[in-house]
Amino acid sequence: MKKQTLLEILQAVQANELSPEQALLKIKMEPVDDMGFARVDRHRELRQGAAEVIYGEGKTPEHIVAIAKSLLSSGESPVLITRMSKEAADYAGKELELNYDPVSRVGIVGEMPEKDGKGTILVATGGTTDIPVAEEAALTAEALGNQVTRLYDVGVSGIHRLLSHAEEIMSARCIVAVAGMEGALPSVIGGLADCPVIAVPTSVGYGAAFGGVAALLSMLNSCASGLSVVNIDNGFGAGYLASMINHI
Repeated sequence: MKKQTLLEILQAVQANELSPEQALLKIKMEPVDDMGFARVDRHRELRQGAAEVIYGEGKTPEHIVAIAKSLLSSGESPVLITRMSKEAADYAGKELELNYDPVSRVGIVGEMPEKDGKGTILVATGGTTDIPVAEEAALTAEALGNQVTRLYDVGVSGIHRLLSHAEEIMSARCIVAVAGMEGALPSVIGGLADCPVIAVPTSVGYGAAFGGVAALLSMLNSCASGLSVVNIDNGFGAGYLASMINHI
């Protein structure tokens, strides 16, 4: 249930258009939609400020569509679906008004919200191979009502590419820095920015990168202040956290 929906119920009670008992029933019926295979949390936006997000990986296309329809019926829009396969997107596209990005595997159902974040979220990558994870972060942040600036392929192997964008870095309200290999980009950005930096290690790299573990450990050991780290390839988690920061 959206905050606006709850407010409308309370206003209807105030205007004597709805009895307190009827209002209570509406509110009680909303929290969870038990679908057997899933229990859809319809009160998450009330508690956390953002609706439940569908993690698509491992779910059947039919389950994804059913959960999305449940969220839509409770007033949630847009509905965000992460790690969505092309097969699931093809199926969902016949049932829902779906916008699907095959690069990040993110699906968005419904219109994008008004940008009500306080400032701009900057999403930067070390290389072009990091873009799928970065786009997951960027699209998540946009679906949560944020202005996003993308700054891709500005890794430390060509540091001048990053430094030429000092204005964007220093004017951002939050930065998501996505990198694989040795994962140095967030530390460099952390030394330039006066806002929180969210580091995202990716599984990009040769053997000793250990599927992103090397980048993860580099970021955890960063000497840059104001830097936090999410899990390997977790663009969604970074985009969500950036949105929370940008709405404070």
